[in-house]
Amino acid sequence: MSSLLLAALAAAVVFLVATELFPFHSANHDEGVYLHQASLLLDGQLHAYPPDGLTEAFRPWFFVTEGESMYPKYAPVPSAIFALGLAFGEPRLSLAAVAAGIIALTAALGTEAFDRRVGLLAAVLVLLTPTFLLTTSVFLPYAPATLLNLAFALAYVRAHRRGSRRYAVLAGVAVALAFFARPYTAVLFAAPFVGHACWTLETAYYRHDGSTGQYLQHGFVARNLVVAALGLVGVLTTLGYNWLLTGDPLVFPYAAFAPLDGLGFGERRILDHDLVYTPALAVRTNLVLLWESATRWTVGGWLGTAAFLGGASAWLRRRAGIAPWVAPDSSPTLDRPHCSDDCLAVLLLAVVPSVCIGNLAFWGTYNVSSGPAELGDGLLSLFGPLYHFDLVVPLAIFGAFGIVAAADRLRAAVTARRSKRAARVVLAALLVVSLPAVGVAERDALDGPVTEHAETTEKYGTVYEPVLAQEFDDAVVFVPTPYGDWLAHPFQTLRNDAGYGGDVLYALDRGPASDFAVLEATGNRTPYRFSYHGEWVPDATDRPIGKLERLERRSGEQLSGTTRVGVPSGASNAIVRLEGDGEVREFAVEDGLGDRLAANWTVGPDGLRLTDDDVQPLGENGSVPLNGTTEFAVVVVLTYEGGATLTYRQEFDARRTDDGVAVVWPPASSVCRLVVDCGLEGTYLPDHPNEHFDGVWLNGTLVEMSLEGVNITDNAWTTDQTPAGANLAAVARGAPNIAVGAGGLVLERN
Repeated sequence: MSSLLLAALAAAVVFLVATELFPFHSANHDEGVYLHQASLLLDGQLHAYPPDGLTEAFRPWFFVTEGESMYPKYAPVPSAIFALGLAFGEPRLSLAAVAAGIIALTAALGTEAFDRRVGLLAAVLVLLTPTFLLTTSVFLPYAPATLLNLAFALAYVRAHRRGSRRYAVLAGVAVALAFFARPYTAVLFAAPFVGHACWTLETAYYRHDGSTGQYLQHGFVARNLVVAALGLVGVLTTLGYNWLLTGDPLVFPYAAFAPLDGLGFGERRILDHDLVYTPALAVRTNLVLLWESATRWTVGGWLGTAAFLGGASAWLRRRAGIAPWVAPDSSPTLDRPHCSDDCLAVLLLAVVPSVCIGNLAFWGTYNVSSGPAELGDGLLSLFGPLYHFDLVVPLAIFGAFGIVAAADRLRAAVTARRSKRAARVVLAALLVVSLPAVGVAERDALDGPVTEHAETTEKYGTVYEPVLAQEFDDAVVFVPTPYGDWLAHPFQTLRNDAGYGGDVLYALDRGPASDFAVLEATGNRTPYRFSYHGEWVPDATDRPIGKLERLERRSGEQLSGTTRVGVPSGASNAIVRLEGDGEVREFAVEDGLGDRLAANWTVGPDGLRLTDDDVQPLGENGSVPLNGTTEFAVVVVLTYEGGATLTYRQEFDARRTDDGVAVVWPPASSVCRLVVDCGLEGTYLPDHPNEHFDGVWLNGTLVEMSLEGVNITDNAWTTDQTPAGANLAAVARGAPNIAVGAGGLVLERN
């Protein structure tokens, strides 16, 4: 019952951490991959099929494109576990269940190897381990893989101790799923158990005087065969999955995504990141990971490490000279258990060097720590040594044994000299003294990563604010690409469902050709553009401000627009630039500058043209041609003494049609200092005037022009906002400006 209560407590704690600390997921963007894969599995799919086969416009992070479909680079077992919670409407229920399972299995293994006190204390130590608390609270595969490995270990031992084929089946299924989930992780964990199975079979064969046929009739051989056969099924299933997705049983999906992202030494590469991974680099990197694990990520930091070392050494001294595979009073005959308490203890202890040595061959240990020169940097600083997650339970079990053994020795010593009552008082006093020390160590270990995770959550909350405030109904949202053409990297919350049929679809803002294709593929969905003001960097303390704009696809024989800007005091002159497909037309504004400036232009099948008369061409005159599909920009550059500049920029997609031209409106607007184009860093935020200089404002309007003149169909399509009192103008070539200002409706002429 106590272990069940601890498991329930672990589930509650992890669910709380997952919902409160990671509401928008973590800085590890693999979470979005597993959640998208989980939605695919719930829909009965291994591939994603985006609208009209537009894989590049809808491609999520770490997905492999294959024709008009895509598939994730990761194995589906962890995602299938996450899908169980997703089926109930809350995927974080899966995280809670995984946490509860690990705690319950830890208690059971500790009890099997030592006693109930050790098992329960080990479960408490796991629950207090920083890397357990944080890693189990996010949608990453390490905790689910450990759950499967622990289930295999417990079932394997009970199969031998109880002579149970049911436990043998459970052990085989668990190791098969573990291999399917993370093959190399499963091999490293299972290696000591495989060694034990081989040892028992070999010992039994040579000590028994019967024939091979008689040998094969014994139950423990059959149980080992069951485990081995089901484990082999896991291997074959993995190879079959590879063949189904990549076309080659020996090519894993992660290798199809990045062929040099694998085990071994030499050149390693994933996307734009590559290095030559040498044995020397592997040793230095893994020493960093083990140091971090021993000093920060184990329960109580150095205190937990000391408890583990003390427990392991105490057990080894106690069993020195005794074969650990069998009980001291037993011999390895066929009718006796073949995994005593000491047997299980040595198997759990052997997992430690197996994982540590095995991970030398995986360059991912370098990536998780940002290299040995950056102690504690990278994902290591956020979650601990992820690829060594299987060490958490063995360390906790031996740490618990060390604590219990020390307490027993102290109790016996005090009882012999004083009394049992005195022994209880001394132990209680030590507990009272040690708890604050453990609490301080826990606080020191968790303070840094929890603070950084909280800052990451605050960062995403700021940038997602306009999206979360909007109730979408049959919408498509274009998402920026700060890290390249990937959805859910970094914006993991903005994910599509498996069938691309939800209230909102998310597509990459990749340029005019792709954006127009998405608009056509998504039919009558209402389009939006999500962007942000600022520079997107990994630093969690940076706070880009989100912006969401509703878009419209406007078309006509010719469209006429106006870009109006505020002119902060001190500007000496102005230049209007028209840009498109690498071509630029520049015009100097001849009249004196006031506190505002308007640039009038038209866009049609022949391109983008400035229609003002009071400008002087600087170089080539005429329009910027429209080459099928083009991203145009209308730019106003204000110059100040000393060479300083302030640039207003409006960019919009345009495409030639049979009837004239189509434009996606409103444009993406930005305000830049010193440069002509500062990208999203200068995104104009009319609702956040403090982000801009006094006197800075920008708006644009667009109306349809027929060959006979102006045709204002619905309204003037005005973008953004301006300060109170500033005019919003709808301008057509050769027609008056209609402006709405603080004083009412005004008729203006150029």
